[in-house]
This record gives sequence, C-alpha cells and structure tokens, in this order.
Amino acid sequence: MYGSCRHFLAVVAVLLPISVAGASAAEITEASSGAQGGAEMPILADPNERLAKPDLSTLVRFRVLTTVDFPPFSFVDQSGRLSGFHVDLMREICDELAIGPKCQIQAMPFDTLQSALADGDGEAVAAGIAVTPALRERFAFSRPYITIPGRFARNLKVDAKGNAATALAGRPVGVVAGTAHDAMLQAFFPSLRRVGFDNQDALLQALKANEVDAVFSDGLRLPFWTASAASEACCALFDGPYLSERFLGEGLTIMLRPNAPQLVAAVDHALAQLAQKGRLQEIYLRYFPNGFY
Repeated sequence: MYGSCRHFLAVVAVLLPISVAGASAAEITEASSGAQGGAEMPILADPNERLAKPDLSTLVRFRVLTTVDFPPFSFVDQSGRLSGFHVDLMREICDELAIGPKCQIQAMPFDTLQSALADGDGEAVAAGIAVTPALRERFAFSRPYITIPGRFARNLKVDAKGNAATALAGRPVGVVAGTAHDAMLQAFFPSLRRVGFDNQDALLQALKANEVDAVFSDGLRLPFWTASAASEACCALFDGPYLSERFLGEGLTIMLRPNAPQLVAAVDHALAQLAQKGRLQEIYLRYFPNGFY
C-alpha cells in the first residue's frame, strides 16, 4: 500500500545535508509543540484571518492533475472511480470557490505531473509533491493543508516508565539511516540510543522482533502499520506527534502554474475556509481514521 510514499520527497526518505549538532531550545520547542496525540489535525489557518475571495468568473476550467497509485491520497476504488483524500479535497475546494462545473480531476503517472503542468495541460497538481527551492522557481504553491509529523512507535513488551520520549533514554531506538527522521532524532533526542537501518521494512521488522525498543519514523505510515495485521499487534504509537519544518519541510501543498496568482489566492482562500469550517478535518478523518497527530 505504501510503495507510493516515494512521492513524499522531503518527508519519508530523503537524505538531508544538514548538521545535527545540538538543537536550540527554540527548535526543541518547535519539535514538541504538537505532542498532544489524538486524531484531530492542527488547523493551519488563523481563525481571525480574512482572505478575499478572488473573482474566478473568467476562469474557463480548473484542471487538477493527480495520480492513481498513492493510496489513501489518490487511487481507483473498487467501482473504478478515482478516489482519495486529494480527490475529495480538490472537489471541496472547487465547491468552496463555486467553480464545480469547471473543475476537472485527471490522473496520470507521477513522473509526468511536473511536465504536464509546465506544458499547460493542467492548472494544479495535488499529489504530495514536496516543496523545494528548485520547484519554487518553476511553479507556485498554495499554503500547506497537512503537515506530516514524526512519530515514535514502541514494542508493547517494553516496560517504558512514562509516556514521553524521555522514557526511552538510553534505550535502543531504530530509524532509517540518512533520512530526515534520522537527523531529527539525533538533533532532538540525543539521550536515545540510535540504531540505524537500511530501509523501512527492516526497521519495522526489527521493532516487531523486539530487536529495538522503539522506532522513529513518519507519522503517515506508522499509524497504519501499528493498526494493520502486518504488525501482529506487537506495537503501538508512543508520544508525539513531533513537528519540525526544519527537518520535515513545509507540509503538503497544491502546486500551481506560476503565472496565475489569482488562482493561487483562490486556492489559499478555499483552504482557509475549509479549515475554519471543519470540512478539511472531515476529509482527513475519512481517510486517516486513526490519525497521525
């Protein structure tokens, strides 16, 4: 199910050329600021913010490009219908902007999305593409609508004295070596005994076999894995979530054509409205019932 998570270029498994020498107090506060747990997602819009709704009456059509191999964000369901979080989100955005009849959602291979948008074959891409400086030179991006946190999961055989990460001090904690989560673990949790693994499968197998007491990885996959048959009920989420733009990026955004500032403003307006009205939360819980916050 999660082979397609390669799309989270800056969230799941990207090597980061950054120093992990001691983190400042402000950075540690940043990392732990979301550590409340539960399924409710943070509201990324200021409730007092008032964004004007741009006039899109001259818009001919709004074509959104996505993929079919990125469940639960976008996939073809049993009836052959394109479904997923991104699909429902874009439909809600179109309804909020009153452009439903002009809204078209088209699926294509992930590696063709950028060229298709650059060639004018669409107005937006909703596919979990990580924001990078190089992409900002070519495209525009909306405000984030979801941030993917880092999470711990522990083996239930481990007798952790407490519910916070400090209870793992001195214990072996696994992480995929060379990833953003590896750098974040070393920067924010130096008291834990880091154990590096080559890939996510090896990491989770070691946790299940109790070769490590806990693991630190992305909050997108860990909740699904701990609740799945593959984990054999060995493990559970522990502490967190932990958010850090420094290590985990800005979050998921919608990529748009660079020469359409009015459309970018419209999407930002719609995202703010959906967050404030609770409709973004509804879509999130529809596809992530266990939550990753």
